[in-house]
Amino acid sequence: MEYVQERIATLHDLADPTPEAPTDRATVVVPMTDREYAGLAPERTLTALERVDPARVIVPLRTSEERVGAFADWLSEFDLRLSVLWCNAPAVERLLADHGLDGESGKGRDVWLGLGLAAERGEFVVVHDADARTYGPSHVPRLLAPLDGGFEFTKGYYARVEDGQLYGRLFRLFYEPLIAALSERHDEPILDYLGSFRYALAGEMAATDELARELRVEPAWGLEVGVLGDAFSAAGFSGTAQVDLGAHEHDHRAVSGSAGLAEMSRAVGRALFRVLADEGLTPDFERLPERYREVANRFLQGYAADAAFNGLAYDRENERAQIERYVEAIAPPGPDRRLPAWSDAPIEPDEVAAVSAGAIDS
Repeated sequence: MEYVQERIATLHDLADPTPEAPTDRATVVVPMTDREYAGLAPERTLTALERVDPARVIVPLRTSEERVGAFADWLSEFDLRLSVLWCNAPAVERLLADHGLDGESGKGRDVWLGLGLAAERGEFVVVHDADARTYGPSHVPRLLAPLDGGFEFTKGYYARVEDGQLYGRLFRLFYEPLIAALSERHDEPILDYLGSFRYALAGEMAATDELARELRVEPAWGLEVGVLGDAFSAAGFSGTAQVDLGAHEHDHRAVSGSAGLAEMSRAVGRALFRVLADEGLTPDFERLPERYREVANRFLQGYAADAAFNGLAYDRENERAQIERYVEAIAPPGPDRRLPAWSDAPIEPDEVAAVSAGAIDS
């Protein structure tokens, strides 16, 4: 047990709390794809939300025309005020294209669509994934409670230990040492902020409706880091809190492949360097890869010691090989792919909801 405070307020799990929270004024956004259909983890999540009883649940859904009806029927079985947004419905895709929003798509764009509608429906917005096998009914109240106390943005953090080994590899081996390497050369508040989060890549977060409308979201991976950049601008250190959500067991990705961690690291890197560019910080991209490599390999000693201390397996060479894959993600961010803040968007969330509902009905 520890209770150390960071640059941002850190709310610890000291007594397994389920705090008083404004769940009746909150909308929960839970993005899903085909792999969540009737799965044990999403079923656990939705069953827990029945106990939480938020004002509304919005499921931004990415699935095929053949599956959407069955998916919507399954979701309707839960005792929730639940709305489905069929994010890749042909009619929704056309609506977005008509307004110049037909670029890259993926989880980020789905969450962005859900955020817009959620901010219209409630005073507070909670976002979390549906693949945590350890999800519980205290998670939403924990994320919401700081907002009711005057904070504007909260982020969840948790331990990733499964099958007798450490996970959270993209955060441990890429994000954390990259932030440390950058901080050794740049004394900037944005780096202090990005380095304050115990699990910056966690998908669990909450915000006021006002802040949610100001988020410019990365359309695919990189969503979590991009959100932190806008949270820094809108809420800053004093308006941000992070909340202990215990231990999480998630699905794991391979390092290689089109949906692997190496590909995700490129998106995370682009999002991170875009955030830094917004703050006027341009790293030395020629020297940064080697500095990152040095810091990341130095971190391996700590991870190995932590694993040994807890009796966990640890494959140092495998982690070293992952670091070499992630080095390739250190490059200038390229064109800005972010979706506009809903406060500046050329469409209204209700337009998307109406088109989605019509597509599901038909």
